Amino acid sequence: MTAHPTPTPRTAAVQAPTTPGPTVVACDLDRTLIYSRAAMALPEGPEPGLVCVEHYDGAPLSYVTERAERMLVELAASAVVVPTTTRTRAQLARIRIPGPPSRYAIAANGGILLVDGEPDAAWTAAVRELLAATSVPLADVREHMRTAFDDAWTLSRREAEELFCYAVVERAALPAGFVAELSGWAGERGWTVSLQGRKLYVVPSALTKGAAVTALAGRVGAARVLAAGDSLLDADLLDAAHAGVRPAHGELAESGWTRPHVAVTPRAGILAGEDVLSWLLAEVSRGTVGAHARVTAG
Repeated sequence: MTAHPTPTPRTAAVQAPTTPGPTVVACDLDRTLIYSRAAMALPEGPEPGLVCVEHYDGAPLSYVTERAERMLVELAASAVVVPTTTRTRAQLARIRIPGPPSRYAIAANGGILLVDGEPDAAWTAAVRELLAATSVPLADVREHMRTAFDDAWTLSRREAEELFCYAVVERAALPAGFVAELSGWAGERGWTVSLQGRKLYVVPSALTKGAAVTALAGRVGAARVLAAGDSLLDADLLDAAHAGVRPAHGELAESGWTRPHVAVTPRAGILAGEDVLSWLLAEVSRGTVGAHARVTAG
């Protein structure tokens, strides 16, 4: 089996090869490309045409706009599109992204690199070796969450791919300062915390989307890497890219996170998904490192 680069706790930005290669577009899914009804944040007026891209227990769950659907098909024809998500493999499999199936995908926040739908065994082994060396065991975090999370505002606690934990919570009922306190506890043990909608994630700090995308970019000989994401777990991904874009909502927006090479959409909610795709298409067509498109609405 061909050896692949070992992930590192801190991801360096991808270096462009001397000969032109494809553009890799690594894009977060939830609240970046796809949106639940609760996350759409549509302005008053006529609702745009919507396309359901995910069902759960037979019911529609996640959507893109019809315009975003067309842009996704166009993007897949001009770049190597890599869905890059904190979702598990099973959760990712529920989504039907418009356009041809992506050959590559990244699940479990970088812990799983999928090639033609199958996990890359060498990458999985390298990730687990890294986590064992840089963070306390998953069992320690599981036990802390069991005792620290009150059932009064915790709907469920779960583990993902034996790599990290998360809880579904009543966000409005979270005690003041709880997330900050949990972040401090986790940080001392090599873990990080991210609150996304009703999901509160506790993830090893060395488990990153950016490391997985960097390894994949090297494998395909990418000339450029573009990225998009909205949460703190996407910051490393955006840092690893030549250029990126984030929606005007989510954890990164709320924390005021900025980078010179990362654009911000003019709109929030599901319409920001259109702005993200418009920016990515412009960047792919531009095809050069260092000159970036301006994000425009509509």
